[in-house]
Amino acid sequence: MRPLAYVASLLSLTGLVNAQYFSAGWVPGQPVPSETPSPAHVSHPASAPATQHGPGKMSFLDSLVTVGPLGAVSSFIGLNLTGAPSVNWDERIPLITDENYAEMIVNETLTPEEEKERVWFLIITVTAGQPEGVSKFVDHVFDATYNYTLEKGELPHVRFGRIDYLNVTSVTTKWAVWSAPYLVVLKDRGQTLRFYKAGQIRLTDEILHQFLKEKAWSIKEPWKSIYGPGGEREYILDYLAQFLSIIYGVLVRVPKWLMYTMSGGLATFFINFLHKPSPPQGAAKPAVKPVPKPVSAPAAPEHAVPSSATNTPRKGSTKRKGKK
Repeated sequence: MRPLAYVASLLSLTGLVNAQYFSAGWVPGQPVPSETPSPAHVSHPASAPATQHGPGKMSFLDSLVTVGPLGAVSSFIGLNLTGAPSVNWDERIPLITDENYAEMIVNETLTPEEEKERVWFLIITVTAGQPEGVSKFVDHVFDATYNYTLEKGELPHVRFGRIDYLNVTSVTTKWAVWSAPYLVVLKDRGQTLRFYKAGQIRLTDEILHQFLKEKAWSIKEPWKSIYGPGGEREYILDYLAQFLSIIYGVLVRVPKWLMYTMSGGLATFFINFLHKPSPPQGAAKPAVKPVPKPVSAPAAPEHAVPSSATNTPRKGSTKRKGKK
């Protein structure tokens, strides 16, 4: 019966086979068939302009818990151990980082006329760490503005750029930007900056396009500070940016799950230390009464005369009285 079962299983599988995989073979007089696949099977690249940005290449410690059985268990229970979630950004908009900022903006090759007209319209986003919220909405409007500008073709001197706040340290520190999202209008190779919070402008693609076309950004005064570009104390933020970049370069090598575990352990330690109960006080000892010292009688003065001596008459006086 086993051979019959094998034959039945083979016959059932033949129904799943596509007939186009079989050929009658080559017949004399026909052209030699080429190995080029038919157009129906040629794969075409996707035309989506978005690219996926995530945490990047994983380290060895990250791969221990994100790949294999531990990764399967964590994904099954809904636990994300890889850190920040990935986000889709338009790859046509350049990503400005600490490494390419000077090359793309400060040292951009321009003629004197182009340098005078050049405007960089940037967005500082935190969507990589907050996939839902205001930052995602601003990212969406920013991309829509870029597409609308391309369709109109009226702003050749305006370039768009994106700054990931979570992965850029030096640039944002020099600009004294400590939160996001922000829209930035940059001119003069980074020497003239104007910052706009997300709620300061109506965020639609048409309005932002008009904002750039009519140069409405020039109404606002550029950022001027002694710590800003060209300021007397600009070097302070430069040194701070270098210091924070070094710290970031060290911390970014630590896996996110290990960072979460260490920070949670330290927080628990400090909370327990601050709420540590006071040591119990010992049993109250009975108060020892001081022994009263004996009071000594005051010594009689040497010149004091006894009371009996004052009442006794002298012998000489009595004798003289008798003789008389």
